[in-house]
Amino acid sequence: MLKSQGWAVTREFYYNDAGNQIHNLAISVQARCYELQNKPFEFPEDGYKGAYVLDIAQDFLAKEPIHTFDGKVVESSGNPDDLENIRAYAVAYLREEQHKDLTALGVAFDNYYLESSLYSDGRVAKAVQAIRNAGKTYEKDRALWFKSTDYGDDKDRVMRKADGSYTYFVPDVAYHLAKFERGFNRALNIQGSDHHGTVARVRAGIQAASGDFGFNIPKTFPEYMLHKMLQVVKDGQPVKMSKRSGTYVTLSDLVNWVGKDAARLFMVNRRADAEFVFDVDLALSQSDENPVYYLQYAHARICSVFAQAQEKGIEVPSVEEMASEDLSSLTAPTELRLMSKLSDFPTALANGTEDLSPLALVTYLKELAADFHSFYNAERVLVDDEKLRNARLALLVAIRQVLRNGLEILGVSAPERLSRADQPADSTK
Repeated sequence: MLKSQGWAVTREFYYNDAGNQIHNLAISVQARCYELQNKPFEFPEDGYKGAYVLDIAQDFLAKEPIHTFDGKVVESSGNPDDLENIRAYAVAYLREEQHKDLTALGVAFDNYYLESSLYSDGRVAKAVQAIRNAGKTYEKDRALWFKSTDYGDDKDRVMRKADGSYTYFVPDVAYHLAKFERGFNRALNIQGSDHHGTVARVRAGIQAASGDFGFNIPKTFPEYMLHKMLQVVKDGQPVKMSKRSGTYVTLSDLVNWVGKDAARLFMVNRRADAEFVFDVDLALSQSDENPVYYLQYAHARICSVFAQAQEKGIEVPSVEEMASEDLSSLTAPTELRLMSKLSDFPTALANGTEDLSPLALVTYLKELAADFHSFYNAERVLVDDEKLRNARLALLVAIRQVLRNGLEILGVSAPERLSRADQPADSTK
Protein backbone atom coordinates (compact mmCIF):
# COMPACT_ATOMS: atom_id res chain seq x y z
CA MET A 1 0.00 0.00 0.00
CA LEU A 2 2.82 2.39 0.84
CA LYS A 3 4.49 1.71 -2.49
CA SER A 4 1.23 2.50 -4.30
CA GLN A 5 1.39 5.98 -2.76
CA GLY A 6 4.92 6.67 -3.95
CA TRP A 7 6.93 5.60 -0.92
CA ALA A 8 10.28 3.89 -1.49
CA VAL A 9 9.86 0.86 0.77
CA THR A 10 12.46 -1.50 2.21
CA ARG A 11 11.09 -4.55 4.00
CA GLU A 12 13.51 -5.43 6.78
CA PHE A 13 13.39 -8.29 9.28
CA TYR A 14 15.08 -7.26 12.55
CA TYR A 15 16.06 -10.68 13.78
CA ASN A 16 16.42 -11.23 17.53
CA ASP A 17 19.32 -13.65 17.57
CA ALA A 18 20.78 -12.45 20.88
CA GLY A 19 19.61 -11.94 24.44
CA ASN A 20 17.92 -14.05 27.07
CA GLN A 21 15.39 -15.79 24.80
CA ILE A 22 18.13 -17.08 22.52
CA HIS A 23 20.10 -18.25 25.58
CA ASN A 24 17.02 -20.16 26.73
CA LEU A 25 16.73 -21.71 23.27
CA ALA A 26 20.36 -22.83 23.33
CA ILE A 27 20.21 -24.42 26.79
CA SER A 28 16.89 -26.09 25.87
CA VAL A 29 18.51 -27.74 22.83
CA GLN A 30 21.53 -28.65 24.95
CA ALA A 31 19.29 -30.36 27.52
CA ARG A 32 17.59 -32.39 24.77
CA CYS A 33 21.03 -33.39 23.42
CA TYR A 34 21.97 -34.74 26.86
CA GLU A 35 18.62 -36.51 27.06
CA LEU A 36 19.17 -38.19 23.67
CA GLN A 37 22.59 -39.36 24.85
CA ASN A 38 21.12 -40.71 28.10
CA LYS A 39 23.22 -38.28 30.11
CA PRO A 40 22.05 -36.56 33.30
CA PHE A 41 20.32 -33.27 32.52
CA GLU A 42 18.03 -30.72 34.10
CA PHE A 43 15.63 -29.04 31.72
CA PRO A 44 15.74 -25.24 32.23
CA GLU A 45 12.76 -23.75 34.02
CA ASP A 46 12.24 -21.16 31.25
CA GLY A 47 13.19 -23.58 28.48
CA TYR A 48 11.21 -24.27 25.31
CA LYS A 49 9.36 -27.57 25.41
CA GLY A 50 8.10 -27.89 21.82
CA ALA A 51 8.98 -30.94 19.76
CA TYR A 52 10.96 -28.71 17.41
CA VAL A 53 13.66 -28.40 20.12
CA LEU A 54 14.10 -32.17 20.04
CA ASP A 55 14.32 -32.03 16.22
CA ILE A 56 17.12 -29.46 16.45
CA ALA A 57 18.96 -31.57 19.02
CA GLN A 58 18.72 -34.71 16.86
CA ASP A 59 20.09 -32.92 13.79
CA PHE A 60 22.82 -31.27 15.85
CA LEU A 61 24.03 -34.60 17.23
CA ALA A 62 23.88 -36.08 13.73
CA LYS A 63 26.07 -33.19 12.51
CA GLU A 64 23.54 -32.31 9.80
CA PRO A 65 24.73 -29.07 8.10
CA ILE A 66 22.18 -26.30 7.59
CA HIS A 67 22.14 -24.75 4.12
CA THR A 68 20.56 -21.36 4.69
CA PHE A 69 18.39 -19.35 2.30
CA ASP A 70 21.12 -16.70 2.01
CA GLY A 71 23.69 -19.18 0.69
CA LYS A 72 25.57 -19.96 3.91
CA VAL A 73 26.32 -23.30 5.55
CA VAL A 74 26.13 -23.67 9.32
CA GLU A 75 27.99 -26.71 10.61
CA SER A 76 27.41 -28.69 13.79
CA SER A 77 30.23 -29.90 16.01
CA GLY A 78 27.96 -32.60 17.41
CA ASN A 79 29.33 -31.80 20.86
CA PRO A 80 26.52 -31.07 23.35
CA ASP A 81 28.98 -29.24 25.61
CA ASP A 82 29.62 -26.67 22.87
CA LEU A 83 26.86 -24.25 23.85
CA GLU A 84 28.01 -21.48 21.50
CA ASN A 85 27.84 -23.82 18.50
CA ILE A 86 24.42 -25.04 19.67
CA ARG A 87 23.20 -21.43 19.84
CA ALA A 88 24.40 -20.62 16.32
CA TYR A 89 23.02 -23.91 14.99
CA ALA A 90 19.58 -23.48 16.64
CA VAL A 91 19.23 -19.90 15.41
CA ALA A 92 20.12 -20.92 11.85
CA TYR A 93 17.76 -23.90 12.04
CA LEU A 94 14.78 -21.77 13.09
CA ARG A 95 15.62 -18.95 10.69
CA GLU A 96 15.54 -21.47 7.85
CA GLU A 97 12.18 -22.84 9.01
CA GLN A 98 10.74 -19.34 9.35
CA HIS A 99 11.98 -18.44 5.88
CA LYS A 100 10.15 -21.46 4.41
CA ASP A 101 6.94 -20.54 6.23
CA LEU A 102 7.13 -16.89 5.17
CA THR A 103 7.80 -17.94 1.57
CA ALA A 104 4.69 -20.12 1.67
CA LEU A 105 2.74 -17.07 2.86
CA GLY A 106 4.20 -14.94 0.08
CA VAL A 107 6.19 -12.70 2.42
CA ALA A 108 9.67 -11.63 1.32
CA PHE A 109 12.20 -9.31 2.93
CA ASP A 110 14.72 -7.08 1.24
CA ASN A 111 17.09 -7.16 4.17
CA TYR A 112 17.79 -9.06 7.39
CA TYR A 113 19.35 -7.18 10.29
CA LEU A 114 20.73 -9.31 13.12
CA GLU A 115 20.52 -8.08 16.69
CA SER A 116 23.85 -9.79 17.43
CA SER A 117 25.57 -7.48 14.94
CA LEU A 118 24.68 -4.48 17.10
CA TYR A 119 26.91 -5.91 19.82
CA SER A 120 29.74 -7.06 17.56
CA ASP A 121 29.78 -3.71 15.72
CA GLY A 122 29.86 -1.78 19.00
CA ARG A 123 26.58 -0.02 18.25
CA VAL A 124 24.94 -0.97 21.55
CA ALA A 125 27.90 0.37 23.54
CA LYS A 126 27.95 3.53 21.42
CA ALA A 127 24.21 4.14 21.96
CA VAL A 128 24.58 3.68 25.73
CA GLN A 129 27.52 6.08 25.81
CA ALA A 130 25.53 8.66 23.81
CA ILE A 131 22.74 8.53 26.39
CA ARG A 132 25.31 8.88 29.19
CA ASN A 133 26.88 11.84 27.41
CA ALA A 134 23.46 13.47 27.32
CA GLY A 135 23.33 13.25 31.14
CA LYS A 136 20.31 10.95 31.07
CA THR A 137 21.64 8.05 33.16
CA TYR A 138 22.46 7.29 36.78
CA GLU A 139 23.80 4.38 38.82
CA LYS A 140 21.61 2.59 41.35
CA ASP A 141 21.87 -0.87 42.91
CA ARG A 142 24.90 -1.62 40.70
CA ALA A 143 22.73 -1.09 37.60
CA LEU A 144 22.73 1.69 35.02
CA TRP A 145 19.39 3.48 34.79
CA PHE A 146 17.94 5.62 32.01
CA LYS A 147 16.02 8.78 32.96
CA SER A 148 13.20 7.90 30.57
CA THR A 149 10.72 9.90 32.69
CA ASP A 150 12.37 13.01 31.22
CA TYR A 151 10.72 11.96 27.94
CA GLY A 152 7.25 11.15 29.28
CA ASP A 153 7.76 7.52 30.33
CA ASP A 154 5.92 6.49 33.51
CA LYS A 155 9.13 5.41 35.27
CA ASP A 156 12.88 5.26 34.71
CA ARG A 157 14.23 2.10 33.09
CA VAL A 158 17.22 -0.13 33.74
CA MET A 159 19.62 -0.11 30.79
CA ARG A 160 22.42 -2.30 32.10
CA LYS A 161 21.65 -4.84 34.80
CA ALA A 162 23.88 -5.62 37.76
CA ASP A 163 25.28 -8.65 35.95
CA GLY A 164 26.49 -6.42 33.10
CA SER A 165 23.89 -7.50 30.50
CA TYR A 166 21.66 -4.99 28.75
CA THR A 167 17.88 -4.95 28.98
CA TYR A 168 16.08 -5.75 25.75
CA PHE A 169 15.07 -2.18 24.79
CA VAL A 170 18.71 -1.03 24.60
CA PRO A 171 19.64 -2.90 21.38
CA ASP A 172 16.31 -1.70 19.94
CA VAL A 173 17.50 1.89 20.48
CA ALA A 174 20.83 1.09 18.81
CA TYR A 175 19.04 -0.58 15.89
CA HIS A 176 16.83 2.42 15.18
CA LEU A 177 19.74 4.83 15.41
CA ALA A 178 21.48 2.69 12.80
CA LYS A 179 18.32 2.67 10.69
CA PHE A 180 18.06 6.46 10.74
CA GLU A 181 21.77 6.68 9.92
CA ARG A 182 21.12 4.48 6.87
CA GLY A 183 18.78 7.12 5.50
CA PHE A 184 15.35 5.88 6.57
CA ASN A 185 13.47 8.97 7.71
CA ARG A 186 10.38 6.91 8.46
CA ALA A 187 10.20 3.50 10.10
CA LEU A 188 7.16 1.33 10.72
CA ASN A 189 7.52 -1.53 13.20
CA ILE A 190 5.08 -4.41 12.89
CA GLN A 191 5.10 -6.29 16.19
CA GLY A 192 2.87 -8.06 18.69
CA SER A 193 0.86 -6.08 21.23
CA ASP A 194 3.11 -7.46 23.99
CA HIS A 195 5.65 -4.84 22.84
CA HIS A 196 3.35 -1.99 23.84
CA GLY A 197 5.39 -1.24 26.94
CA THR A 198 8.60 -0.74 24.97
CA VAL A 199 7.31 1.98 22.64
CA ALA A 200 7.85 4.91 25.01
CA ARG A 201 11.27 3.81 26.25
CA VAL A 202 12.62 3.03 22.76
CA ARG A 203 11.55 6.45 21.47
CA ALA A 204 12.93 8.09 24.62
CA GLY A 205 16.27 6.34 24.19
CA ILE A 206 16.47 7.44 20.56
CA GLN A 207 15.76 11.05 21.51
CA ALA A 208 18.32 10.99 24.31
CA ALA A 209 21.08 9.56 22.10
CA SER A 210 20.29 11.47 18.91
CA GLY A 211 22.06 14.69 19.94
CA ASP A 212 25.39 12.94 20.47
CA PHE A 213 24.99 11.37 17.02
CA GLY A 214 24.12 14.72 15.45
CA PHE A 215 20.71 13.41 14.32
CA ASN A 216 17.43 15.32 14.28
CA ILE A 217 15.04 12.42 14.68
CA PRO A 218 11.23 12.93 14.85
CA LYS A 219 9.73 12.11 18.25
CA THR A 220 7.33 9.69 16.55
CA PHE A 221 10.22 7.63 15.16
CA PRO A 222 9.63 4.72 14.85
CA GLU A 223 5.90 4.25 14.21
CA TYR A 224 4.29 1.06 15.45
CA MET A 225 1.61 -1.35 14.26
CA LEU A 226 0.98 -3.59 17.27
CA HIS A 227 -1.05 -6.67 16.41
CA LYS A 228 -3.13 -8.52 18.95
CA MET A 229 -2.78 -12.28 19.00
CA LEU A 230 -5.39 -14.15 17.01
CA GLN A 231 -7.31 -17.20 18.10
CA VAL A 232 -7.62 -20.07 15.63
CA VAL A 233 -10.89 -22.02 15.51
CA LYS A 234 -11.29 -25.26 13.59
CA ASP A 235 -14.37 -27.51 13.52
CA GLY A 236 -15.99 -25.05 15.89
CA GLN A 237 -13.34 -25.52 18.57
CA PRO A 238 -10.33 -23.38 19.51
CA VAL A 239 -7.05 -24.86 18.29
CA LYS A 240 -4.85 -24.47 21.34
CA MET A 241 -1.59 -25.87 20.12
CA SER A 242 0.43 -27.55 17.45
CA LYS A 243 1.92 -30.89 18.47
CA ARG A 244 5.24 -29.80 17.09
CA SER A 245 5.41 -26.38 18.75
CA GLY A 246 3.94 -27.50 22.05
CA THR A 247 2.29 -24.16 22.83
CA TYR A 248 0.93 -22.45 19.71
CA VAL A 249 -0.41 -22.84 16.20
CA THR A 250 2.34 -22.27 13.65
CA LEU A 251 2.08 -20.23 10.48
CA SER A 252 2.80 -23.36 8.44
CA ASP A 253 -0.19 -25.04 10.11
CA LEU A 254 -2.41 -22.16 9.03
CA VAL A 255 -1.15 -22.04 5.44
CA ASN A 256 -1.44 -25.82 5.12
CA TRP A 257 -5.04 -25.68 6.30
CA VAL A 258 -6.40 -22.76 4.29
CA GLY A 259 -3.76 -21.78 1.71
CA LYS A 260 -1.81 -18.57 1.17
CA ASP A 261 -4.65 -16.39 -0.11
CA ALA A 262 -6.99 -17.04 2.82
CA ALA A 263 -4.21 -16.77 5.39
CA ARG A 264 -3.13 -13.39 4.04
CA LEU A 265 -6.56 -11.86 3.49
CA PHE A 266 -8.07 -13.03 6.79
CA MET A 267 -5.18 -11.56 8.77
CA VAL A 268 -5.61 -8.10 7.23
CA ASN A 269 -9.42 -8.23 7.31
CA ARG A 270 -9.30 -6.53 10.72
CA ARG A 271 -7.57 -3.67 12.46
CA ALA A 272 -4.21 -4.57 13.96
CA ASP A 273 -5.38 -3.78 17.51
CA ALA A 274 -8.64 -5.73 17.24
CA GLU A 275 -9.36 -9.13 18.77
CA PHE A 276 -9.62 -11.67 15.97
CA VAL A 277 -10.80 -15.24 15.58
CA PHE A 278 -9.41 -17.02 12.52
CA ASP A 279 -12.12 -19.49 11.52
CA VAL A 280 -10.48 -22.22 9.45
CA ASP A 281 -13.83 -23.63 8.33
CA LEU A 282 -14.98 -20.21 7.09
CA ALA A 283 -11.70 -19.73 5.22
CA LEU A 284 -12.34 -23.00 3.38
CA SER A 285 -16.00 -22.31 2.66
CA GLN A 286 -17.45 -21.25 -0.68
CA SER A 287 -19.86 -18.67 0.69
CA ASP A 288 -20.43 -14.94 0.64
CA GLU A 289 -19.20 -14.82 4.26
CA ASN A 290 -15.74 -15.87 3.10
CA PRO A 291 -14.09 -12.64 1.82
CA VAL A 292 -11.47 -14.53 -0.20
CA TYR A 293 -14.06 -16.56 -2.06
CA TYR A 294 -16.33 -13.50 -2.44
CA LEU A 295 -13.62 -11.38 -4.09
CA GLN A 296 -12.12 -14.14 -6.23
CA TYR A 297 -15.61 -15.24 -7.34
CA ALA A 298 -16.36 -11.69 -8.55
CA HIS A 299 -13.16 -11.69 -10.59
CA ALA A 300 -13.83 -15.18 -11.99
CA ARG A 301 -17.40 -14.21 -12.90
CA ILE A 302 -16.15 -11.30 -14.98
CA CYS A 303 -13.61 -13.54 -16.71
CA SER A 304 -16.40 -16.03 -17.43
CA VAL A 305 -18.45 -13.31 -19.13
CA PHE A 306 -15.44 -12.37 -21.27
CA ALA A 307 -14.90 -16.02 -22.21
CA GLN A 308 -18.54 -16.30 -23.28
CA ALA A 309 -18.21 -13.11 -25.34
CA GLN A 310 -15.19 -14.47 -27.17
CA GLU A 311 -17.06 -17.72 -27.90
CA LYS A 312 -19.78 -15.61 -29.54
CA GLY A 313 -17.21 -13.64 -31.55
CA ILE A 314 -17.72 -10.47 -29.53
CA GLU A 315 -14.59 -8.40 -28.95
CA VAL A 316 -13.81 -7.46 -25.36
CA PRO A 317 -12.12 -4.04 -25.10
CA SER A 318 -8.68 -3.76 -23.56
CA VAL A 319 -8.03 -1.46 -20.61
CA GLU A 320 -6.56 1.07 -23.04
CA GLU A 321 -9.53 0.82 -25.45
CA MET A 322 -12.04 1.09 -22.61
CA ALA A 323 -11.38 4.82 -22.22
CA SER A 324 -12.70 5.52 -25.73
CA GLU A 325 -15.95 3.55 -25.28
CA ASP A 326 -19.26 5.44 -25.26
CA LEU A 327 -20.61 4.86 -21.73
CA SER A 328 -23.66 7.11 -22.04
CA SER A 329 -26.01 4.11 -22.10
CA LEU A 330 -24.96 3.06 -18.58
CA THR A 331 -27.94 4.52 -16.75
CA ALA A 332 -29.21 1.65 -14.56
CA PRO A 333 -28.89 2.26 -10.78
CA THR A 334 -26.52 -0.73 -10.44
CA GLU A 335 -24.30 0.68 -13.21
CA LEU A 336 -24.18 4.17 -11.74
CA ARG A 337 -23.35 2.76 -8.32
CA LEU A 338 -20.51 0.71 -9.81
CA MET A 339 -19.00 3.67 -11.65
CA SER A 340 -19.14 5.75 -8.48
CA LYS A 341 -17.48 2.97 -6.50
CA LEU A 342 -14.71 2.58 -9.09
CA SER A 343 -13.90 6.28 -8.82
CA ASP A 344 -13.43 5.85 -5.05
CA PHE A 345 -10.51 3.40 -5.42
CA PRO A 346 -7.64 5.95 -5.34
CA THR A 347 -9.15 7.69 -2.29
CA ALA A 348 -9.74 4.41 -0.45
CA LEU A 349 -6.16 3.36 -1.11
CA ALA A 350 -4.75 6.72 -0.02
CA ASN A 351 -6.85 6.82 3.15
CA GLY A 352 -5.98 3.25 4.04
CA THR A 353 -2.29 3.98 3.61
CA GLU A 354 -2.52 7.15 5.69
CA ASP A 355 -4.22 5.18 8.49
CA LEU A 356 -1.84 2.22 8.06
CA SER A 357 -4.91 0.03 7.67
CA PRO A 358 -5.01 -2.69 4.99
CA LEU A 359 -8.53 -3.33 6.30
CA ALA A 360 -9.65 -0.19 4.47
CA LEU A 361 -8.59 -1.75 1.15
CA VAL A 362 -10.25 -5.08 1.96
CA THR A 363 -13.47 -3.28 2.89
CA TYR A 364 -13.42 -1.28 -0.35
CA LEU A 365 -12.89 -4.40 -2.47
CA LYS A 366 -15.73 -6.22 -0.71
CA GLU A 367 -18.04 -3.28 -1.37
CA LEU A 368 -16.99 -3.21 -5.02
CA ALA A 369 -17.60 -6.96 -5.32
CA ALA A 370 -21.02 -6.57 -3.69
CA ASP A 371 -21.98 -3.84 -6.15
CA PHE A 372 -20.78 -6.00 -9.03
CA HIS A 373 -22.75 -9.05 -7.86
CA SER A 374 -25.88 -6.86 -7.60
CA PHE A 375 -25.31 -5.61 -11.14
CA TYR A 376 -24.64 -9.13 -12.42
CA ASN A 377 -27.89 -10.44 -10.91
CA ALA A 378 -29.92 -7.51 -12.26
CA GLU A 379 -28.57 -6.96 -15.79
CA ARG A 380 -27.41 -8.95 -18.80
CA VAL A 381 -24.08 -7.98 -20.34
CA LEU A 382 -24.13 -9.76 -23.70
CA VAL A 383 -27.26 -8.08 -25.01
CA ASP A 384 -28.09 -7.54 -28.70
CA ASP A 385 -27.77 -3.75 -28.40
CA GLU A 386 -24.13 -3.30 -29.44
CA LYS A 387 -23.68 0.12 -27.83
CA LEU A 388 -25.05 -1.05 -24.46
CA ARG A 389 -23.16 -4.34 -24.66
CA ASN A 390 -19.84 -2.63 -25.35
CA ALA A 391 -20.44 -0.14 -22.54
CA ARG A 392 -21.17 -2.94 -20.07
CA LEU A 393 -18.13 -4.90 -21.24
CA ALA A 394 -16.01 -1.78 -20.69
CA LEU A 395 -17.48 -1.42 -17.22
CA LEU A 396 -16.56 -5.03 -16.43
CA VAL A 397 -13.03 -4.47 -17.74
CA ALA A 398 -12.65 -1.60 -15.26
CA ILE A 399 -14.05 -3.64 -12.37
CA ARG A 400 -11.76 -6.57 -13.14
CA GLN A 401 -8.73 -4.27 -13.30
CA VAL A 402 -9.47 -2.65 -9.94
CA LEU A 403 -10.10 -6.04 -8.33
CA ARG A 404 -6.78 -7.28 -9.72
CA ASN A 405 -4.94 -4.18 -8.56
CA GLY A 406 -6.37 -4.38 -5.06
CA LEU A 407 -5.77 -8.11 -4.67
CA GLU A 408 -2.23 -7.73 -5.98
CA ILE A 409 -1.49 -5.08 -3.34
CA LEU A 410 -2.79 -7.50 -0.69
CA GLY A 411 -0.72 -10.33 -2.15
CA VAL A 412 -3.81 -12.40 -3.01
CA SER A 413 -4.29 -14.15 -6.34
CA ALA A 414 -7.03 -13.24 -8.81
CA PRO A 415 -7.90 -16.53 -10.56
CA GLU A 416 -9.77 -16.43 -13.84
CA ARG A 417 -11.55 -19.66 -12.99
CA LEU A 418 -12.61 -21.30 -9.76
CA SER A 419 -13.49 -24.97 -9.37
CA ARG A 420 -16.28 -26.25 -11.60
CA ALA A 421 -18.75 -26.22 -8.72
CA ASP A 422 -18.17 -22.49 -8.37
CA GLN A 423 -18.59 -21.44 -11.99
CA PRO A 424 -21.39 -18.99 -12.80
CA ALA A 425 -24.39 -21.05 -13.90
CA ASP A 426 -26.01 -18.45 -16.13
CA SER A 427 -24.36 -18.82 -19.52
CA THR A 428 -26.53 -16.05 -20.97
CA LYS A 429 -24.82 -13.24 -19.04
